[in-house]
Amino acid sequence: MIAPQAPLLLDVPPRHVVNVAQVPQYSPFRYPGGKSWFVPRLRRWLASRERSAVFVEPFAGGGSSSCAVALEGLADHVVMVELDPRVTAVWQVIFSDQAEALVRRILDFEMTPEAAAAILASDPQDPLEVAWRTVVQNRVSHGGIIAPGGGVLKSGEGGRGVLSRWYPETLARRIRALNAVRERVTVIRGDAFPVMAQYAGRRDVSVFVDPPYTAGGKKAGSRLYTHSVVDHERLFGLAAGLHDVVMTYDLTPEVRALARRHGLQARPIAMKSTHHAVMDELLIGRDLSWAG
Repeated sequence: MIAPQAPLLLDVPPRHVVNVAQVPQYSPFRYPGGKSWFVPRLRRWLASRERSAVFVEPFAGGGSSSCAVALEGLADHVVMVELDPRVTAVWQVIFSDQAEALVRRILDFEMTPEAAAAILASDPQDPLEVAWRTVVQNRVSHGGIIAPGGGVLKSGEGGRGVLSRWYPETLARRIRALNAVRERVTVIRGDAFPVMAQYAGRRDVSVFVDPPYTAGGKKAGSRLYTHSVVDHERLFGLAAGLHDVVMTYDLTPEVRALARRHGLQARPIAMKSTHHAVMDELLIGRDLSWAG
């Protein structure tokens, strides 16, 4: 275990708010709580240290950070960990020789409410079929939510319904670009905690932790994600044992207390919500001097 350094809590968030519209979009997912807004700061973080041999995202989800690191060559290798088997199936197919088959499904599909409903009513077991169903569900659901209870778009943007977020050429381009760097990426279906423990103390590893926001009794995580139960105390303990870690969390007194207890620095960071409202989240790490 690395000895914790004195905690530092800074109360003034960085003034610059990232315009997500100006950040390259690499992931095929529309993901609730996605971290596209963090990508410019991700680059700054990784540039502030010696090049990482491994970049680990233990709660991969929509994978914006992992995709950026892989495509921009910000680390030698990327490890994506995801507990949801449907989301994992998408990433495993994208980074395999089945990626083109998924692309053909997307490009050849005629999206209609009836066609989407038929796919959502299916219960596939084959990884390619699971990935295909998940992509469709993600693109036609409100906010990209694939957790139980997530609804399908009715009116959508401009009254286009299920077509509102269905951009087959864009999806195909992103999937092909990611598949081209598949040798740099490992996808693991499983629990984040054992993977984090595996990298404890390694100086050549950077870990980005973005768990479901359920600390302090927050309900958003349980509504947005199928697997939302997180032992936050244990998670912070594991993070404190990592040489290079950055976490993003809801800005709450409970999370601030967790950071303080485990000797981690914490500071608010401004971001824009999907509705363009400026909000603060909490940035946590062993050393946040790079954050300005």
